Amino acid sequence: MAYTSPMRHCRYLICEMLFAGGCALIAAQAGSARPDAFAGSTQMIVVTTAGWDAVEGRLQRYERATAHGRWLRVGAAIPVVVGGKGLGWGIGLATSSAPGIRDDPEPEKREGDGRAPAGVFELGTAFGYAAQPLPGLKLSYLTLTPSIECVDDANSKYYNRILDRLTVTPDWNSSEHMRNTGESYRWGIVVDMNGTVTGPNRSAPVPGGGSCVFLHIWHSRDKGTAGCTAMPQTDLETLIVWLDPARKPLMVQLPEPAYRRLAKQWKLPDLSDDALVQ
Repeated sequence: MAYTSPMRHCRYLICEMLFAGGCALIAAQAGSARPDAFAGSTQMIVVTTAGWDAVEGRLQRYERATAHGRWLRVGAAIPVVVGGKGLGWGIGLATSSAPGIRDDPEPEKREGDGRAPAGVFELGTAFGYAAQPLPGLKLSYLTLTPSIECVDDANSKYYNRILDRLTVTPDWNSSEHMRNTGESYRWGIVVDMNGTVTGPNRSAPVPGGGSCVFLHIWHSRDKGTAGCTAMPQTDLETLIVWLDPARKPLMVQLPEPAYRRLAKQWKLPDLSDDALVQ
């Protein structure tokens, strides 16, 4: 979602190709990282904040030569902002209900709570206002037309889906008109939180588990989002072009104390390691 104040064009295939209840179910889906969560990944985005309620954070890119190699830092850290209320455990590749993962006081992501999701997430399509993607883009690309929306109505069968309303019969009372967000969505990337991306063996979105989570352009370094992670436009453009779906990129987003607690178990990059990719 955008701020609380406010190649491959696939307009008619969004539901099929790109983005192919209750609290108990959220907790069940939201333990340890899935055994194969990191298997095959050689690109990672790490976002850390000072604490669960912090708005400001940093994003660091990492890559490794092989699926079991050492993670090396790529470039300088990027300043980011997360949700206006901070972070909360979201539904992704890590199950926060497993022993040793989520401490009891740590919040869980809910629809409309103003928190960005914490956890481990895959990334979906890139999107933007332009008819053509950024040069060198490897991700699939969606041009945002005026009729493309992200549904945040938990009662809709299209909940947490990005679609062209001209191709379906709308049954929702609330959605985000993605072309009407000012500069926020001039460029962006879909974060696969709570089943946004569809496909074989993927779970359907949990009603109320959170929706419409993206990486996008920020307004400023101290203004939080409604649940996304945002950054300066030039940094986002660099990130978008760097990502390669063939390398199975992942996004790990956590407060730094939680990250350090889970780093050994999940074999995450060492935040204090100064080794850079040459």
